[in-house]
Amino acid sequence: MTELTRSLLEAAVDLVAEHGSRGLRMVDVATRADVSRQTVYNEFGNKERLVQAVALHKTAEFLDGVRERLASAADPVDGLRRAITFAFDLAGRDPLAKSVLNGANAEDMLPFLTTKGQPVLTLATAVFAQHISGNWSGVAAERVQLVAETVVRVALSHLLTPGNRSVDAVVLVTLALLPPRPERRAQDQQGSPARGPLL
Repeated sequence: MTELTRSLLEAAVDLVAEHGSRGLRMVDVATRADVSRQTVYNEFGNKERLVQAVALHKTAEFLDGVRERLASAADPVDGLRRAITFAFDLAGRDPLAKSVLNGANAEDMLPFLTTKGQPVLTLATAVFAQHISGNWSGVAAERVQLVAETVVRVALSHLLTPGNRSVDAVVLVTLALLPPRPERRAQDQQGSPARGPLL
């Protein structure tokens, strides 16, 4: 991503958080980024493509944090918990996410998580699919994809329900769709001490 693109997206993110996508004007993006309006059009083509780019830009920010927490946890289940917690916490703090999920501008932005949400769903599903395939051996690729997409859809449903965001519920659904991890099963058969509850 070029510095120009990043600058325009950051300007657009702030404006969409303030006014929603319907209230977004290309000239306002240009003014805030200190470029000409034609520069914004040259970069994105039209307002709809700019708003789509904003949605994907913010999704990438969320997923960078999710990926980091999945990878840094010693236990993959704990990684899931940390990743979902991060996403829920960030959604509660990020100005654009708050505007989209709970604010006055929710109606015109929610389609980017629902009816027009396939690009966001695809990106997020790929992150969780990589985590699952790397930590649950022997799970068929089709099953990995199904579980990963279910994780994302359940997490999104919690995000879209203010005051009802349960990390444990998302983790439980995920584990219910996966077999026990082989190393855990082997330890149980040998009588090793349990590592504590999953939740």
